[in-house]
Amino acid sequence: MLHNLMINLAKSMALLGGVVLLCLIAIVGISALGLQVNGFGHLDWVETSAPRFAAWLLGTGVGPLTGDYELVAAGAAFAIFAFLPICQITGGHASVDILTDRFPPRIQAALIAFWEVVLAATLILIAARLYVGTMDKMRYGETSYLIQFPLWWSYGASCAAAAIAALVGVYCAAWRFAQAVKP
Repeated sequence: MLHNLMINLAKSMALLGGVVLLCLIAIVGISALGLQVNGFGHLDWVETSAPRFAAWLLGTGVGPLTGDYELVAAGAAFAIFAFLPICQITGGHASVDILTDRFPPRIQAALIAFWEVVLAATLILIAARLYVGTMDKMRYGETSYLIQFPLWWSYGASCAAAAIAALVGVYCAAWRFAQAVKP
């Protein structure tokens, strides 16, 4: 029952992270397209051969999205934390098993449990520090440079995703520890 809940939570976070990542891809694509169209309107041969068209094109305000970098930075942090739970619960993290593959299964299970505990502790620390950062950004009213959105929004979203990753990490550590000590 708890295992299914954690799997569903991890899948839900992965889907949410995927939606955010798709939005970030759209932002970057639209911004790059706007930059190229703006550059086309500034080409010498366009301005000399079709000055009214160039003036109209540039007059539309076409160009890169303002604050695209800020939005991508904020969204990417959230997406990374959103993908961690599914990677954690499926054991999808990269590992180098050159030496440990030769160990007996009980030793391998103990090592997996040990690293799960280390990762869970790290995720708890990251979530706690993100919480402190969120509170600081909220208290001081810091905003992004170009589009002036409150920075605590992105910190808070990342903190929530990190807290869920930590929760799943603690569950995985306990689960893999139970597997390691099982006779």
